[in-house]
Amino acid sequence: MGFIMEFAESLVLKMMEDPKERDRRFREHVYKRHNSQLNWDAQISQVLGRRDPYDDVLLDSNYSAPPKSK
Repeated sequence: MGFIMEFAESLVLKMMEDPKERDRRFREHVYKRHNSQLNWDAQISQVLGRRDPYDDVLLDSNYSAPPKSK
């Protein structure tokens, strides 16, 4: 009977996927979607009608950050 249980356990372990490999594939998939969303947002953020009017004000003015005090 022990042989059958050992065989069944071996069979199940062969059929299971490696959890580290599964997590790595899932992480790559999520990063790929997230990075594509970031790239897409950057492209459409400057489209007419979506621009922030204050961006133009800051670009047109010669505003510089105040000096850092020590």
